[in-house]
Amino acid sequence: MSKFSARDITMTAVFAALAVVAAMLVRYAGSIVPFSLMPFVVMLAGGVLGARLGAMSIVVYILLGLVGVPVFASPPFGGPAYVLQPTFGFLPGFVTGAYVIGRLLRNREQGGMAVYFFSMVTGIAVYYLFGLAYLYVILNYYLGQAVSAVKVLYIGFIPFIALDLVKAAAAAVMARALYRRLN
Repeated sequence: MSKFSARDITMTAVFAALAVVAAMLVRYAGSIVPFSLMPFVVMLAGGVLGARLGAMSIVVYILLGLVGVPVFASPPFGGPAYVLQPTFGFLPGFVTGAYVIGRLLRNREQGGMAVYFFSMVTGIAVYYLFGLAYLYVILNYYLGQAVSAVKVLYIGFIPFIALDLVKAAAAAVMARALYRRLN
């Protein structure tokens, strides 16, 4: 395992802080799955920091919340009980999504904007896979609501996918520019 440089630690902390800000901006949205800028931050983290540090920045954000710092978007805003929230599954999905985006972009000099956009869309698919599966399980088995897989798509996917694709395009442009500027 390699050591983290001061720059690695700083950049990881910056993206963890961006995740906190993104989550706090939408605290009062009022639906089971609120609109969020978290996917945008996740895509930027993977695209700018790479697989290891991008995923680590989101892990830091999640750990802050799980130890009780009120950084999550919906009540209880922090603490270990948050794992029982229907949207918690998106958080490990964000970690994995950032990692996948970073892995896909490890040879970023060989591709243009299409490679960045494809990487972002793949990251979206990853976090939806985790988030929607968890949403289904929590709604059906923990909260006792009889919710079909189609209903879960209407709750957690259909209202958000178009905006997530816009976020992917914006993240691809920004990640490419930031990566070139920072490296």
